[in-house]
Amino acid sequence: MNRTRGWAPVGVLAALSLASAALVGCISGPGPGGSPAKVPDSEDITVWITDTLPDRVLKMQAVAAGFTAATGLRAQLVSVPEHTFKQTLSSSASSGNLPDVIGGVSLRHVRTLAAGNYVDAQANAAVVRALGERTWSPRSLQLTRDGGRQLAVPAASWQHVLYYRKDLFARAGLAAPTTYARIRAAAEKLHGPGLAGFVAANNAGRAITQQSFEHIAQGNGCELVNSRRIITFDSPECVGALGFYRDMLRNYSVPEIQDDGTVRTAYFSGRAAMAVWSTLLLDELAGLRTDARPSCPDCTQDPGFLSRNTGVVAGIQGSGGHPPAAFGDISSWAVTSDSDTDRARKFVEYIVGDSYADWLSIAPEERLPVRAGTAARPSEYADAWRTMPTGIARREPLGMFYPPEVLSVLLHGVTNLSQWGILEGQGDVVEAVIAELPVARAVEDVTTGTAEPRSAAEKAARALRDILRTTND
Repeated sequence: MNRTRGWAPVGVLAALSLASAALVGCISGPGPGGSPAKVPDSEDITVWITDTLPDRVLKMQAVAAGFTAATGLRAQLVSVPEHTFKQTLSSSASSGNLPDVIGGVSLRHVRTLAAGNYVDAQANAAVVRALGERTWSPRSLQLTRDGGRQLAVPAASWQHVLYYRKDLFARAGLAAPTTYARIRAAAEKLHGPGLAGFVAANNAGRAITQQSFEHIAQGNGCELVNSRRIITFDSPECVGALGFYRDMLRNYSVPEIQDDGTVRTAYFSGRAAMAVWSTLLLDELAGLRTDARPSCPDCTQDPGFLSRNTGVVAGIQGSGGHPPAAFGDISSWAVTSDSDTDRARKFVEYIVGDSYADWLSIAPEERLPVRAGTAARPSEYADAWRTMPTGIARREPLGMFYPPEVLSVLLHGVTNLSQWGILEGQGDVVEAVIAELPVARAVEDVTTGTAEPRSAAEKAARALRDILRTTND
């Protein structure tokens, strides 16, 4: 899930960069052939970033200015919107115009870079070694590696989580909803007039539906595709996950089709006991935005009521004894194969080292650290993250609204993070699925009663195999 607060045109970004142009250059526009122009100055490196919002770009420029002050090297920042990343990459690669560093990229984009041989795995591994491999979450390194190759340097994560009303659970004597059985038991006990036991997306036309189902399904051992490029969505594990999702939404939820907006509204209004959403909801749930605020009856007099009474589960375990899992993503930095290697390495080391807290603070609700600290100060970055201001209407630390145990669950959530196809090397298949949404269609079909889980899974698997054949062609 990529919560967008508006794209900034290249011209706007270029104008915003003038204040710091003397130190870090400006936000570049397209060069010949539609790809960003590479910096000619021998003291400069070119850095692509996926930040495009003006306030975030200005903050990133300040980080780059710090790099210049520390090293004497200049980093020219080029904003590449995530939705045009592959097109821009292809254009730049074909014209021999790759940047030195690419930052803020998702796991799938990391695999795209690796498939094109656009990453310098040795340089990325050198950054990790220099800063201390043990200071990273092992899971973040695993997800950004292919065998022994370090495809990128992981920097931050976001995850889907299950939000739940701690106060309602406590009064009912319910355990935290960490498993299918506990979720079902809680939904059954709490569901009633004016309160849905469980809300989650089931709109076939929305990517969040697949993400929410994937979040629930992975803990049941449901996989989309295996390492041999064989579609496995019609497995008993996936059929079982569809059946569970169906039962939750048909028996203990609201009757209408749900998407990200309706799920959020139900939980914010106090009309849902559990909700599946990503960690990007954290600042909104704390009342730090004007466009989405809690509206529950108790929230009128006490704006912090809902955040204070919300618990989170970062990994769900299904019914088959599989380990807990959570859908999410990791933002990474990569030294490219066409880089000035030494300078590019210095920049990435600076971002995830000396300036790591500054980079995280640009959007703390979207950037949960995957390095808790340094070898000398093991909790330095995790502690700093708890105090970083976030929000739009007003900016306050998440630690003002969420108790330490909730923030700890979030900070350790990367341990259970996964995505279909990433470790199997089949990210291209899943990317095609995101566009076609056959899994989301299966979810809507079963939750609206138009198909049974087995037939819906088989139909989706056939569609997935058709997509795979097209991808292979």
